[in-house]
Amino acid sequence: MRRWAAAIALCLLAFAGVPATAQQPAAEPDGYRMENYRAPTPATLAGARVLTTAEAADIWRAGGAVFIDVMPQPPRPAGLPPDTIWRDKPRRNIPGSTWLPDTGYGALAAATEDYLSKGIGQATGGDPAKLLVFYCQRDCWMSWNAAKRALALGYANIAWFPDGSDGWQDAGLPLADAHPAPGRP
Repeated sequence: MRRWAAAIALCLLAFAGVPATAQQPAAEPDGYRMENYRAPTPATLAGARVLTTAEAADIWRAGGAVFIDVMPQPPRPAGLPPDTIWRDKPRRNIPGSTWLPDTGYGALAAATEDYLSKGIGQATGGDPAKLLVFYCQRDCWMSWNAAKRALALGYANIAWFPDGSDGWQDAGLPLADAHPAPGRP
């Protein structure tokens, strides 16, 4: 009888649109995530507010925050002849965002950490109380790491938007062509 009950429950979940193999959120680590950045993320970030897509959209519409995109930017392939035309893969993000690529890795070179710190400082006008919304893509630890790092830098009003540009696009919200903030190492 238990097998039938379990089978019926799985069918009901599937009918409701919930995948039967949905993964549980990851546990929140003490430090930064150092590898496997494209994996299920925690449901929380200590010291920060976690936003749904609807909440992020409301904040964006009200103009009440600085949105920080930390999606990495693929580098020019090593060994590519200098006369070869290289076109970066375009990044489309939440309009008005500051794109600080490569600042969400678990370990940052000093120059990259400086780029993040200066980029946040410029985006907030030096106001450590300004609301900062960090994002990347869904199931990407980079925005979680960057938001945690902003907390360590002394910014007190941090929000993490875990569904990122994927959730934004899925909701039919506008995206814009992005360009990295100046000063990238």
